[in-house]
Amino acid sequence: MSNLPFIRFLDRRTPPHIVTLVLITGISALSMSIFLPSLAKMTRYFGTDYAIMQIALSGYLAATAALQIFVGPLSDRFGRRIMILGALAVFVAASIGAMLAQSIQTFLFFRILQAAVATNMALSRAIVRDIVSQEEAASLMGYVTMGTALVPMFGPMVGGVLDEAFGWHATFAFLAIAGAATLLLVYMDLGETVAKGGVSFRDQIKGYPELLRSPRFWGYALCAAFSSGAFFALLGGASFVGSTIFGLSPKWSGVALGAPAVGYAVGNFLSGRYSVRMGINKMAIIGTGVTITGLALSAVLTLLGVVHPLNFFGFCVFLGLGNGIALPNVMAGSVSVRPHLAGTASGLSGAIMIGGGAALSQFAGGILTVESGTLPLQLLMLGTSVLALVSVLLVVWRERRIT
Repeated sequence: MSNLPFIRFLDRRTPPHIVTLVLITGISALSMSIFLPSLAKMTRYFGTDYAIMQIALSGYLAATAALQIFVGPLSDRFGRRIMILGALAVFVAASIGAMLAQSIQTFLFFRILQAAVATNMALSRAIVRDIVSQEEAASLMGYVTMGTALVPMFGPMVGGVLDEAFGWHATFAFLAIAGAATLLLVYMDLGETVAKGGVSFRDQIKGYPELLRSPRFWGYALCAAFSSGAFFALLGGASFVGSTIFGLSPKWSGVALGAPAVGYAVGNFLSGRYSVRMGINKMAIIGTGVTITGLALSAVLTLLGVVHPLNFFGFCVFLGLGNGIALPNVMAGSVSVRPHLAGTASGLSGAIMIGGGAALSQFAGGILTVESGTLPLQLLMLGTSVLALVSVLLVVWRERRIT
């Protein structure tokens, strides 16, 4: 990346350093997953049902989905820097509020307010487009998205260790400190990158009907929603499975939750290496096929009486691997259906993907009981993965009809 503009760390007059971009992306992913090993313990602390406690994840995801639509146009008008600084300030305050909450209602209010930090994830992509040419954006974005890919691998482990050592409150204290440190870094290193103008919210809304009439857009968007939905369903039920069904400690529940992230990192590498050669549709079919194969084997073993954490969480590596292969390709496909509406398609498909994940995570938390075991969650993940494959096959069928 020799053509990158000159960058001086902690100097707002030059473009932001790659470390800053990685951290502002990573803290969004960290907030999503770090508290999950403590979910069962928090349910008992607040004296509520697990399904109610699940709103801490599903409500967070729903708020994130809504932000995907609005953040881009608002940052075009008001600037990237002020939006990210404001989001981090809200996140720090919300983390402190969640830590000090004495009732489930107060906790859920501050937890959902934490979703403001999802602004970072959306705007980091926009900042990359601001500071480098289109040809180099994909290369730089690969480094930036490492925060999203790697943090879920370690976040639950950190949360589990903090819970065992100090209690679940320490997890939100850690988030507040991490948010404050990131806020200071952004203040020092991130200047304004947006150029004058940009696409207004009104102009983006005008592009929605054209996208919504496109079967190929729906195929790609639904494939992304169902593929990621299987992962969000896992997040919704994993804490109950780990702590209540298998009796794992918060630390080991956190380690188990890192399994899909290992597969996801490998899948991203394979996607980057082979997508150009094989094409996005073939890669999406391979990715969803890998996920279906792994989850089907896990479900069959459970039906045969193999009820063990390694069977449930171990095969979730295939879920991460398949998503790592499929998601980059179907997301690229969704923004390529109408190239002149790429920004609108990105926001809309992102909202569909995360909004669907919010619904599935909440549903997953409601269907699990000690008596049912892990099988309902396994079948839910398998079913959504099959729907992801069907969605991309419809795209292939549609393209063959057109040609």
